Amino acid sequence: MQLNTLLEVRHRSEALIDPLEPEDLGLQGMADASPPKWHLAHTNWFFETFLLQPHLKGHVPCDPRWAYQFNSYYDSVGDRHPRPQRGLLSRPTITDILRWRSRVNEGLEQLLKAPDETCLQLMELGLQHEQQHQELLLMDLLDGFSRQPLEPCYQREADLSSQTTSDGWLRCDEGLVTIGHGGAGFHFDNEGPRHRVWLDGFQIRNDLVSNRAFQAFIADGGYARPDLWMSEGWSLCQQNGWTGPCYWRGVQEEFTLAGRQPLDPDAPVRHLSWFEADAFARWSDARLPTEAEWEHAAAVHGEALLHSHGVLWQWTASPYRPYPGFVTPPGAIGEYNGKFMSSQFVLRGSCWLTPPGHSRNTYRNFFPPASRWMAAGLRLAR
Repeated sequence: MQLNTLLEVRHRSEALIDPLEPEDLGLQGMADASPPKWHLAHTNWFFETFLLQPHLKGHVPCDPRWAYQFNSYYDSVGDRHPRPQRGLLSRPTITDILRWRSRVNEGLEQLLKAPDETCLQLMELGLQHEQQHQELLLMDLLDGFSRQPLEPCYQREADLSSQTTSDGWLRCDEGLVTIGHGGAGFHFDNEGPRHRVWLDGFQIRNDLVSNRAFQAFIADGGYARPDLWMSEGWSLCQQNGWTGPCYWRGVQEEFTLAGRQPLDPDAPVRHLSWFEADAFARWSDARLPTEAEWEHAAAVHGEALLHSHGVLWQWTASPYRPYPGFVTPPGAIGEYNGKFMSSQFVLRGSCWLTPPGHSRNTYRNFFPPASRWMAAGLRLAR
C-alpha cells in the first residue's frame, strides 16, 4: 500500500465535514445513526487499536476513556459507550480529534516504512473500513438534517443526479454459476469463499425502479393494502405511519443533502426499507432478485445492467447468511462481519455516496429490513 493512497482516504474523511458548522458535528438524529465527529474518531480508533498499539513500538495510545467512547461493536476489545447516546459526547472536541488523527497518520507512516504482511492487510482493512464510514457519515447526516424544521442544506452538489432510462428486462438462463470473490485484490471476509449456486432461468430489470413507478404504487393504495406486505413490515408501516419513502415530502418533493428539492419522476426511488421494496415488487407482479441472481446478472450483462453501481444500493431477496465454507477470522477482527449474519438482508451494488474504488460486484452490504435511511433503492426480477 502506498502512503499517499492511505492519506488520500484519511483526508477525504476530514474534507466531508468542511461544509458543516460546529453544532452539526455532534448531531445524532436517531439511535441507528452516529454524529460526524464520532465517525472521524471511530475510524481513527480502529487504526490505533488494531495497527499501532500492537505493531508500532513505542506508540502511546489515546486516553482509554476515548477508546471506550469510540469502540463500535468489538466486544472482545472492551466495553463501549451506548450507541444511542453518541450524540451526548461533546468531548473530546473536534480539534482534539483532528490532532489525534494527525498523530495516528504519523504512526501509520512509520509502519509503512517497513511493513510486514499482517500490517499491510490490517492497513487495507482499515482503509476500506474508513471508506464505509465516509458513506455512513453522509447518510447519517441526511437523517439528522431531515428532522430539523430549517431543513439544512449540506452541499448543493452533494445530491444524486441520475435518471432511469429504460424499462426492459435482461434474461439469464438456468445453470450452475459461481459467485463470490475469488481473484486478486481486497475483499471483505463475507464475500467469500467463491462457491457454486444453481439458478433457475430468470429475468432481471435492466434499470432501477423510478419515482414515477413508485408514485403509481402509492396512488393504487400500496401503503394501505396488507396483502402486499410481510406481516412485520405491515405492522411497522401502521405503527410509524409510512405513506411514502423516507424523505419524501408529500409526492412532489423530497429532502436531500442539497435541501428540499422537487421530486424528479424519472429519478430512481430511494430511501426504502426492504419491506417497502418487497411490497412494491409484489404489486408489480414481480419480486426482488436474490443476491446470487444479481451478481450473476452483473457478470453476464455488464453495463447493460444499468445503474448497477454508483447510484443506489439495491435490496435483494437474500437474508444475510454465511457462504458455504465461510470461517470467521480469529480475534477481534472476526467481529467485523460474521457476528451480524442474522436478521439482516443483503443489498448489492453501490450508491452515489460510495467512495471511488470501493465498489465491486461481490460486495455484500447488509441492513435490517426495516431500515429506510440508507441510500437504497431496488430493481425487479421475475
